[in-house]
Amino acid sequence: MEGFLIFVIIAILIFILSGIKIVNQYERGVVLTLGKFTGLRQPGLRIVIPIFQAITKVDIRSRPIDVPGQEIITKDNVTVKVDAVVYFRVTDAPKAVLETINYTAATSQFAQAALRDVAGNADLDEVLSKRDQISQQIKEIVDSETNKWGIDVENVKIQNIELPQEMKRAMAKQAEAERDRRANIINAGGEKIAAQALAEAAAMLASTPGAMNLRTLNTLERISTEPSQKSTILFPVELLDAIRGLGGNIRQ
Repeated sequence: MEGFLIFVIIAILIFILSGIKIVNQYERGVVLTLGKFTGLRQPGLRIVIPIFQAITKVDIRSRPIDVPGQEIITKDNVTVKVDAVVYFRVTDAPKAVLETINYTAATSQFAQAALRDVAGNADLDEVLSKRDQISQQIKEIVDSETNKWGIDVENVKIQNIELPQEMKRAMAKQAEAERDRRANIINAGGEKIAAQALAEAAAMLASTPGAMNLRTLNTLERISTEPSQKSTILFPVELLDAIRGLGGNIRQ
């Protein structure tokens, strides 16, 4: 008799202890009584009736999910592989439990479909240069669909865009040609500036009487400062009178 009583006491204790649940601060507990939703448990020590009640804990923290790489044919018929990451959180725990079997997998599937649709309606250049706009469009589509499950999509980011090898080579050649074009434009601009400066200098010398003679004398003076070097200088006959004052070996 005593053994049976001990057994009953132990069974009651186990029954009571099995009904004690701890809900963490970052969780919410969805309670079903006989299969029917009867309430939401906040963080802390909570008690449910074993057998008759069941509690499902839902993590409400923001979480990322990877969107697997999707092979997409862009609007201009280029095949690319694009993957992304989706950041979301549960804002309504009862809806997340009652409205879908697996809200994480469902959100991922919607994100994959939206990624294919949005990127497939854009040209390759838009996919490469307008990632933020495409990500925002995907976010709006997924957010509107998952809102009925109590899911808030916080952000979507396109990560990698994988191009075919032949497309990579073509883009590299295009980039190289663009750099060559810019270099030629810069060189031509420099030559134009130099030519303008020379033209202005020539016009200034031509408009000032004796300026060319002074310039020639200045040049000859610099040359004559190198005593170790012998040189023969040819100059126009009309400049002889201007340079005889310098002396030196002049042949006419």
